[in-house]
Amino acid sequence: MTARLVKGLLAGVSAAALLSAGTVADADAADAAAVPKHAVTGYWQNFNNGATVQKLKDVDDAYDIIAVSFADATGQPGAVTFSLDPAVGYGSVDDFKADIKAKQAAGKAVVLSVGGEKGSVSVSDEASAKNFADSVNKLMDDYGFNGVDIDLENGLNSTYMTQALKAVHAAHGDVVVTMAPQTIDMQSPQNEYFKTALGIKDFLTAVNMQYYNSGSMNGCDGKVYAQGSVDFLTSLACIQLEGGLDPSQVGIGVPASSSAAGSGYVSPSVVNAALDCLTQGSNCGSFKPSRTYPGLRGAMTWSTNWDASNGNAFANQVGGHVHGLP
Repeated sequence: MTARLVKGLLAGVSAAALLSAGTVADADAADAAAVPKHAVTGYWQNFNNGATVQKLKDVDDAYDIIAVSFADATGQPGAVTFSLDPAVGYGSVDDFKADIKAKQAAGKAVVLSVGGEKGSVSVSDEASAKNFADSVNKLMDDYGFNGVDIDLENGLNSTYMTQALKAVHAAHGDVVVTMAPQTIDMQSPQNEYFKTALGIKDFLTAVNMQYYNSGSMNGCDGKVYAQGSVDFLTSLACIQLEGGLDPSQVGIGVPASSSAAGSGYVSPSVVNAALDCLTQGSNCGSFKPSRTYPGLRGAMTWSTNWDASNGNAFANQVGGHVHGLP
C-alpha cells in the first residue's frame, strides 16, 4: 500500500480515534526525505551573538536537521525572505548554497526557520497565508532548503498557518516541516500551535518544543513540574504523545549550554535519561509514563553555535545517544 493511499484512507480519522484504536501508525508521519528514524536537530545562527561563529559546513555531523535561523519578515503580510549576515563570513550566496548541498549529500536536511524571539511574521488570513507559502516555496527553490521550521513565539493562527503549510507541502511533497513551540503552546491539543501540528500531521516531521525559558508547567498527569529536570522533559512530552502526535513527531528541545538560554539548561545526561524514560521506561524520575514510545524522534538544541562554544557536548553526548536508540 502506498503512503499516498494510506493518507487517503486516514483522511478524516481523528488523532484521538487513532489513539484509542491503538493504531497510531506512521501514516507517512515522517514523510521527509533525509531524516532518520531518530534525529538530532540543531539551529544554526545566521548572526553573531557571542557564540562560536560557524558556516554550515562547520556544523557537527551529529545534526540530522539543521534549521537556518532566521527568515525575515517583509513589508508584505505573511511573506518571508532570507539574507546572509556578513558576520557569518560567507563570501557569496553561492558558497552558502554549496554548503547546503554538501550537507544534503551527507544525508542531512537543511530547513529555514521562521520566527525566533524577535520574529514578527504573522499569518492571520488567506492573503497572508498565500504570501507565506509562496515566499517559502520560492526560498526552497532558490536556496535548496529541504523545508521550513516554525518558531513563532508571539502566537499563531492555526487555521491559516495550517493552510499555508499545506500549500508548501502541495508544492514540495517531500518537505521537512519542524516546529519549536514554547511549553505553554503545547499544554493542550486545543492550543493554536498544537492544533497546527495536528492539522499537518500527515506530513509533519517533528515538534521540538522548547523545554526552557519556561518556568514550571503542568505535566500530562496534572502535576506541576519545574524546568531543568528529567520529570519536566518526560511529563510535558507525554502531553504531545497522548494528545495526538505520533512519537516520530516528538522531540525534546533544550539549550546547548547555560549561555544559550535564560533558564532551563540541563546537562546531556538529563536529556539522555529523558530519552531512555520515554522510549524504554528506564532512567525515569518520579514521573513514569504509562507506556513507552520507542519511535520518539529525538532531540533538538539551540544552537549548533552555542554547542560548538561548549565543546560540542550536545552533539557528542546527546547525538550519540539519539542515534543509538533502537
